Amino acid sequence: MGEKIVFMGTPEFAATVLKELLDHGYDIMAVVTQEDKKTGRKQILTPPPVKQVALEHGIPVYQPHRIRKEFEEIVSLKPDLIVTAAYGQIVPKEVLEAPRLGCINTHASLLPKYRGAAPIQRAIMNGEEVTGMSIMYMNEKMDEGDILYQKEMKIEEEDTNSTVFEKMAVLASEMLLEILPKIFAGDVYPMKQDHEQATYAPMLDKKEEFIRFDQDIKKVYDHIRGLLDNPGAYGLLEGKKYKFLKVGYERREGCEPSVFKGLEKNYLRIDAENGFLKVYQIKPEGKNGMDAKSFYNGNGKNLVSKRFEENMVEL
Repeated sequence: MGEKIVFMGTPEFAATVLKELLDHGYDIMAVVTQEDKKTGRKQILTPPPVKQVALEHGIPVYQPHRIRKEFEEIVSLKPDLIVTAAYGQIVPKEVLEAPRLGCINTHASLLPKYRGAAPIQRAIMNGEEVTGMSIMYMNEKMDEGDILYQKEMKIEEEDTNSTVFEKMAVLASEMLLEILPKIFAGDVYPMKQDHEQATYAPMLDKKEEFIRFDQDIKKVYDHIRGLLDNPGAYGLLEGKKYKFLKVGYERREGCEPSVFKGLEKNYLRIDAENGFLKVYQIKPEGKNGMDAKSFYNGNGKNLVSKRFEENMVEL
């Protein structure tokens, strides 16, 4: 495996893929990732997970602020192939044309469905039961390149955004290890996408973190788990935000949508249409996360029969 690869990626998903490529002996000549960001309450400047892996392996790291304007160093590397996995910026034509074998991307959907920045979250929020991974050649249009390889993956009912990301990272790694030898040998047969079948998964909006309970319980549940654990989802009760950390649901007739019913067994019950949400862990505004019983024994019992807001308000 003498071919030289430039790897482009940023979050933990991409770090998992990079580790697998390194563990299997691929020559990663450089890594391109997003800039370090301040994180946590103390705003500590933190390198992205992909950078941490690269530094552990002594791999040169490039962190252009805007790759569309800062690409010369990457192009000058003259790699055989560029592999991207959740990099986070649109890659310019100059970079796409630099490697002799092109640029390939791992995209967490069964393209042409869910093109865009948030395919995993959107699939879960829409109640999809099946998703998958696509490996494709990149072009100048977002997620429209020819497909090299696809595999389906089931979304389990208890899956969240975080668990699907973890499963997708493993699947992407397995698929890359299968397809890379074929790319290097010229034994691939790319397939054009049917653009008429395309659907889109735009970046999440902060407003979507707000949860309304005046709708079907399955829709409520899917919306929340599509946002767990990052960025998270919350409801508004008595003018305060309550972030949901661990949830389930149950279908039942005769529920009162948006009403907080209190503690049942080991969960807090919030009614919606045709059922209720089971909240096992919750984070009240300004406090740490806690289990249902601890919340109820604190201020929760004073909120029984109160209604969650059905319209988002600025606090």
